[in-house]
Amino acid sequence: MYEGPVQDLIDELGRLPGVGPKSAQRIAFHLLATESADIERLQNALQKVKEGVVFCDVCGNVSAETRCRICRDPKRDLSLVCVVEEPKDVQAIERTREFKGRYHVLGGALDPLSGIGPDQLRIRQLLNRIGTTTDGVDISEVIIATDPNTEGEATATYLVRMLRDFPGLTVTRLASGLPMGGDLEFADELTLGRALSGRRSM
Repeated sequence: MYEGPVQDLIDELGRLPGVGPKSAQRIAFHLLATESADIERLQNALQKVKEGVVFCDVCGNVSAETRCRICRDPKRDLSLVCVVEEPKDVQAIERTREFKGRYHVLGGALDPLSGIGPDQLRIRQLLNRIGTTTDGVDISEVIIATDPNTEGEATATYLVRMLRDFPGLTVTRLASGLPMGGDLEFADELTLGRALSGRRSM
């Protein structure tokens, strides 16, 4: 345990996902030894993230404008929507270069133990998108690309139940190739690409 501001910094860093007590301590002492100009750049970057980043009105992805670059892209297939949990998952799928449609970011996965139910996710917005014609094109396929873990599977099952009554809508799920219990952001491009091209109906 350290005194005052140093311990406060270690405690705050330790709250970040994936940062354990030792990593938090290492980062804190690195910051202590860093030049003031570098610290100022870090502060400015953090401030800009909080003030300058918005979420896309259409898909919920992080964006600098009201519509993200993917939703503004006229070459995208409007009839295909890939549903993911977080913005980081959009980037994981984009790296495969296999998907040419648009996305819908839920903002998490169903997790009743943590108090995350359907109302905490962007499920209602997804249903509204599917029921709306955009530029004369109806959504014909929804690809569910939630993480292959307990919460992701529960979310996928719930979405299938909600989407099955839409006439003419095909609902698919990412195919095998993704390890159970893993996260999309850690999957390599080949594995994720095969999972996308071999998706199956549910």
